[in-house]
Amino acid sequence: MIHFNDIAFIAYPVLDIVRAQQFYEGVLGLKPNAIKSDRQQWIEYNIGSGTLGIGCSEQFQPSEDGASVALEVADFDTAVASLRENNVPIIIGPMELPSCLWSPCAIQTAIN
Repeated sequence: MIHFNDIAFIAYPVLDIVRAQQFYEGVLGLKPNAIKSDRQQWIEYNIGSGTLGIGCSEQFQPSEDGASVALEVADFDTAVASLRENNVPIIIGPMELPSCLWSPCAIQTAIN
């Protein structure tokens, strides 16, 4: 069984990271958590207890389907094993990033 701690972040795809960064910072006044390079393709903004992440990648395109959500779990390996045991497609990863371990997966709910 997976034990969820929190919603880790909301991920929102963008086509132009520079333009999006200008909007989120210049228009909305958000402050980025950290900028690591001029060519950075993922930026996170803390908002209250949550985080909004914007990203630009060929594998992460804007669509009418909406954004995605990252669920923080108590035990990452157990969560991945549970997803695999239940035949949930893992579309990328698992992978280790500087700030976290993650594994995007496609979860179909009963209403889909």
